[in-house]
Amino acid sequence: MNPSPNLFLIGPMGAGKSSIGRRLAEHFRMPCIDLDTFIEERTGASVATIFEIEGEASFRRRESAALAELSSREGILLATGGGAVLVPGNRALLHAHGFVVWLQTGIEQQLQRLERDRKRPLLMDAPERRARLVELAAERNPIYRELAELTVASSNESCQHAATRIAELLELHWQRTPTTLTTP
Repeated sequence: MNPSPNLFLIGPMGAGKSSIGRRLAEHFRMPCIDLDTFIEERTGASVATIFEIEGEASFRRRESAALAELSSREGILLATGGGAVLVPGNRALLHAHGFVVWLQTGIEQQLQRLERDRKRPLLMDAPERRARLVELAAERNPIYRELAELTVASSNESCQHAATRIAELLELHWQRTPTTLTTP
């Protein structure tokens, strides 16, 4: 939604949503919330543990509830999980309550960035990581493309340089509105 007081980052795992999000939030002087971290803090369990014990469907329900709560806030930068866009209701919330930026990245970059990562539930049991990432991209990229108001392709630059480049693009494309202050 443009104009909007909120900024939402979408994209696949390893795109840099959390790392770049923190830097963008600092630039725009707004709190940065990582959706997966928010869920972990609420439940006291890691995303991987929730997937293992309760399954993906249960995690997605928790993710939707957290997204509903967070998207109702104003003046936040939210770094979503890669699969948050799979639920139509989540897409509607993202579209209605924030300016949506797709951090687009290729499979090779994902493989490189996730090489040592053993906490991603959708990769943990994958016999071939490349094949799994290709499968996820085929399913999710069309959704990211449709939902995004701004698509930013990643390059082999540091998170700080990427955030600076994205902030410049946001200054051109995002019509940030002030948050409404409410008194108790």
